[in-house]
Amino acid sequence: MLFRQLEYLVALSREHHFARAAQACYVSQPTLSEAIRKLEEELDVPLVRRGRKYEGLTPEGERIVVRAQRILADRDALKDEVGALRTGLSGRLRIGSVPTASGAVSLLTGPFCAAHPLVTVEVIADLQSEEILRQLQNFEIDAGITFLHKALSENFQSVPLYQERYVLLTKITEGLTQRTTATWAEPSRLPLCLLTGAMQGRQVLDELFAEAGLQPKPQVETDSVAALFAHVRMGQWASIVPYTWLHVFGVPHGMRAVPMVEPAQTVPVGLVVTAREPGSVMARALTESARHTDLAAALEHIPGDPLTQ
Repeated sequence: MLFRQLEYLVALSREHHFARAAQACYVSQPTLSEAIRKLEEELDVPLVRRGRKYEGLTPEGERIVVRAQRILADRDALKDEVGALRTGLSGRLRIGSVPTASGAVSLLTGPFCAAHPLVTVEVIADLQSEEILRQLQNFEIDAGITFLHKALSENFQSVPLYQERYVLLTKITEGLTQRTTATWAEPSRLPLCLLTGAMQGRQVLDELFAEAGLQPKPQVETDSVAALFAHVRMGQWASIVPYTWLHVFGVPHGMRAVPMVEPAQTVPVGLVVTAREPGSVMARALTESARHTDLAAALEHIPGDPLTQ
């Protein structure tokens, strides 16, 4: 049994298509198919349900893919560990983030890269919380940044990073120019642009509205925080955005960012990694960096808006 056979099987499970799996592994489709066929012979069990096209893995194949993912993750962790002993940590760190937290990721990757200059970092910033946990379990990412207000299973461990809070983003002409805070009732009376209902960031907002006895009815919904800013700039809508994104865009000219109160709720955001030991050397290094990085202090003030300093 060879590592590449396991890699091909994992790729097929991920891509659900022989040609795409072969392309992802930089081999021809016949090469990938033959390697998986030989793996089936070695294990004496069918792994793939074959018809005129790929029909999925067999029950045995599904179980073996989980084992294969663990074996490949352990191989990569071993290579990273040996490399770190020789020349310092190197390789690729893969971070998945919910979109609303992605504006704060650089405050974590900056110190990490300064401490580990040989590491390259890939940030996937458009994942839902459930997808982050799935990819962690399947060793597709090394760490995730997501909300921590719901209990994680024993398969994960977390490091709190900061408390997410929200601001009402409006054009200066909205009549809130001199206000230093806004209640949750006020945006409910404005034409709103919010995140889509499937995103956990929106679900958190809906819970906060519900605590105030309100239900938002946005005219525009999007899966992009940047698009929220763009719609507010048009002057037709207001939005509620995570204050961390003001550290990316500042408070754009002609807009006001008013902290939300009544209730002045916050939601914990943190770094999540698998609880498996010894685990990824990348995940361990990022966790250590996170414990020594005070994101909450860096995000304490909203830049560019003197009323919130």
